[in-house]
Amino acid sequence: MPLSHDQITRFLKSVHPYDALPPDALDELAQQLEVRTFEADAPVYELGTTLPGVFVIYEGQIEITDENGAVVSHLGLRNSFGERGLFKDGKAATKARAHTPSVLIVLPPDLVRQLIDGHDVVSKFFNRSRGDRVGPQSLATSSIDVLMAQALATCSPGTLVQQAAQVMRDRHISSLCVTEGDTLLGIATLRDISGKYVADGMPTTTTVSQIMTADPITLSPSDIGSDVLHVMMERGIGHIPISQGGKLVGIVTQTDLTHYQAVNSAELVRRIAQARSANDMALVTADIPQLLVQLVAGGNRHEIVTRLITDIADTATRRLLTLAEQKLGPPPVPYLWLACGSQGRQEQTGVSDQDNCLILDDSVSDADMVYFAELAKFVSDGLNTCGYFYCPGEMMATNPRWCQPLRVWRDYFNGWIAQPNPEAQMLASVMFDLRPIGGAFDLFADLQAETLAAAQGNSIFVAHMISNSLKHTPPLGLLRGIATIRSGEHRNTLDLKHNGVVPVVDLARIYCLQGQLTDANTRARLKAAGSAGVLSPSGARDLLDAYDLIAETRLDHQVRLVKAGEKPDNFLPPSDLSDFERSHLRDAFVVVKTMQSAVGHGKGMLG
Repeated sequence: MPLSHDQITRFLKSVHPYDALPPDALDELAQQLEVRTFEADAPVYELGTTLPGVFVIYEGQIEITDENGAVVSHLGLRNSFGERGLFKDGKAATKARAHTPSVLIVLPPDLVRQLIDGHDVVSKFFNRSRGDRVGPQSLATSSIDVLMAQALATCSPGTLVQQAAQVMRDRHISSLCVTEGDTLLGIATLRDISGKYVADGMPTTTTVSQIMTADPITLSPSDIGSDVLHVMMERGIGHIPISQGGKLVGIVTQTDLTHYQAVNSAELVRRIAQARSANDMALVTADIPQLLVQLVAGGNRHEIVTRLITDIADTATRRLLTLAEQKLGPPPVPYLWLACGSQGRQEQTGVSDQDNCLILDDSVSDADMVYFAELAKFVSDGLNTCGYFYCPGEMMATNPRWCQPLRVWRDYFNGWIAQPNPEAQMLASVMFDLRPIGGAFDLFADLQAETLAAAQGNSIFVAHMISNSLKHTPPLGLLRGIATIRSGEHRNTLDLKHNGVVPVVDLARIYCLQGQLTDANTRARLKAAGSAGVLSPSGARDLLDAYDLIAETRLDHQVRLVKAGEKPDNFLPPSDLSDFERSHLRDAFVVVKTMQSAVGHGKGMLG
């Protein structure tokens, strides 16, 4: 099917990133493209062949399969494919065929590189899955939409000053925006009330319109912190309304700026380390959502964000252990408190339950167990108070099964490895993420080394663990390459935990098991697996890139919820993503699916 120059130009105007190109650049691009047509079932390219460029689907559907013949994606109108292989080594890492009669636009490699070099928007598109966030930002360089309070307090111009003062008192705020519909008329502050209404002895019938600052200066969400600071300093004011498109959307106050500077991980750690009770700690951990917003908005990579947030949980755990010993007395025998799950991997986000256990010295007696049961309850209850809610599966030290002498733990692991039934596979997966938090760390060192050696040497156990790791699959389907949850409370969303990061977490655990690697963090595991030869360097890079994109998309989603005043979760509506974000997220899922397929077929990623 031949396409005219005008047809190609109109089509590209509907496809990101080409829709952002200047008219002359778009016109030049349309002249250099190649159009290819394919009948149903016709191959577009074979595995390992040289790619002719980047493909964009003008019409039809394309099926992508991996080296084992497993379908990893169905792509439709405006989807692009072939980028990863093109920029990796120029070779196709998958196989593509036309599922239906299809028309494809092909951008030759040299043309793609010219676009990347000449246009930032194109560069961002093609490098999104591999791009790092910018460096950490200060208050002065942070965008206003991060700084501003979105829970707006407003009143009408006819509101009595006394009523306005009552609202400020009850809501613990220092100003009200005076509005009529969506129009901002002015701002009334506590200083206006004290300096005008009270000081001048104005009557009780005085309205807000009589004391407010009319037509106040405003800024937009796209401005930065330094703009706020400069306006406040120059005008001698402490409140700046934020408007967008003529509509009031937020406000920034001096209190917001102070809070922004005060909320950092080191300060939270310091306050928790000095806390005298779990309730005191809860006042600190309540700032974690705001910390999450600031760390992500500040350009920190996901592994830095989750590490800093996990450090707070670690500090809270150790402080609770100290408080428990102060209450119960010194422990009768040495013990070690360990975390598993996301805390064990140092990957906590804004949504975390607690997964923990206790390893006790083998000299512990039955009578001593009473002490450790009370210690476990004190710490787990305290963590729950701090917002780390109880594990639904009771994977906690309060469960007697997970508060045992070292010899019992040794028997646990040996039993799971010798008889890898479904429960053993699940438990082993959880326990391979163990990380010591507080106590006698030497209780774990030998156990970890012995277990890894025994597990790696049992091919049946490894095979079962591989099978168990493939139970969580990326959400790939027919609709634009991404499948959503079909029913229930989270219908039509992507589960970025169980179908996003967990498949990579499971793969990384398998690689470390095969290589007897001791890392617990997923990213560290993938790097170690690449260095140790368990993964090829290119395989490790691809999976790291995919994991980074999925994990950062998850954090971005949680931040959006926090900024909207909602609780963070892992369920992302695809409609919240732009076309190019969906495209790259789908590519990341394809990489994970391909790696799962390789592991499932008993193939390593070497060579």
